Amino acid sequence: MTRVLIADDHALVRDGLRHILLSANGLEVAGEASDGATTMAMIRATAADVLVLDLSMPGRNGVELLKLIKDEKPALRILVLTMHAEQQYAVRAFKAGASGYLTKESASAELVTAVSKVAAGGVYVSLAMAERLAQSLNEPADDLPHRRLSDREFEVFRRIAAGETITQIAQALSVSAKTVSTYKTRILEKMQMPHDTALVRYAMRHKLFDDDCDA
Repeated sequence: MTRVLIADDHALVRDGLRHILLSANGLEVAGEASDGATTMAMIRATAADVLVLDLSMPGRNGVELLKLIKDEKPALRILVLTMHAEQQYAVRAFKAGASGYLTKESASAELVTAVSKVAAGGVYVSLAMAERLAQSLNEPADDLPHRRLSDREFEVFRRIAAGETITQIAQALSVSAKTVSTYKTRILEKMQMPHDTALVRYAMRHKLFDDDCDA
């Protein structure tokens, strides 16, 4: 029996994932969490084979949370389940230790297959995402300033591009507004952009982010 943990801040999403997983043979839902802190507590207290992880939850989230989980539980296989269909998120997730990457729009059709493959030691990525990843390999890294950003800087950039204020970003990431302002300054310097508007235009021009920031 494959033991699966679910981490997502939306109760309806967790209900749907649980229903899909329990309807499959050989899968058991061993625990659920709704934010970064409870996810860390859950993986420490519950033995499991696979964690289905949302990248956008309250508190510590995203790639940073993924790295923390892998540091504590190196053997735990992680399937990222997210609204973000951009290859930059997938690349960063795999580098941080993810074994699979699945968007929520395709979860109902692919979730069981993805969990099973990841649990068996394989890597799972949808065909559409695989094509995007392959295309990104042909893009010169030097021509893409956003690739210079750290994972946390990239997350702040994403939220700035979505129109969030410094205060909103600070609340979402559980840090101070001063810390977010420092990140923003670094982002502008690394990307050689003069102001927030330039960042938004860059994100739109390169089609980096979905319309909705939170997954």
